[in-house]
Amino acid sequence: AGKLTLISAPAGFGKTTLVSSWIDALPQNTQSPFSTRIAWLSLDENDHVPARFLSYIIAALQRVDPHVGVSAQSMLQASPLPVPALLTALLNDIAAQPDPLVLVLDDYHVVDAQPIDEALAFLLDHLPPQLHLVITTREDPSLPLARLRVRGLLTEVRAADLRFTEAETAVF
Repeated sequence: AGKLTLISAPAGFGKTTLVSSWIDALPQNTQSPFSTRIAWLSLDENDHVPARFLSYIIAALQRVDPHVGVSAQSMLQASPLPVPALLTALLNDIAAQPDPLVLVLDDYHVVDAQPIDEALAFLLDHLPPQLHLVITTREDPSLPLARLRVRGLLTEVRAADLRFTEAETAVF
């Protein structure tokens, strides 16, 4: 019920598989009043540039609703990049959405860039109730995790949570 679900564990622990399974279990029938829409962004080492990172987030959200991020998208060409204004425009579009929306950032550890962490911290500080952020990573990001934890806005899944017990291992 928080703003952020952080799934942090070393390689091979099944972070992406866990999120995929969770998404498959969500009601996604457009006729359902409990429909959840998913925007998924698999990150790579080239996504450390703020304009690229933000354009990919907008593109992922537009796969769910083409109207989200239209004004923010036009700001991507500006120099210097007006990150707070761009994010505010994007957040306003998300806040106008009637249904819940989940944004998954898979493999966030590969980005490793302070401007991206700052943009994400801004998003988390201003996240509308419709949006929930899910981050999979091999190491904790430089985000205000302690503050989110204290406020009850952070759900954490760690290596210990993903590790099989002896009984579970015996099944395989």
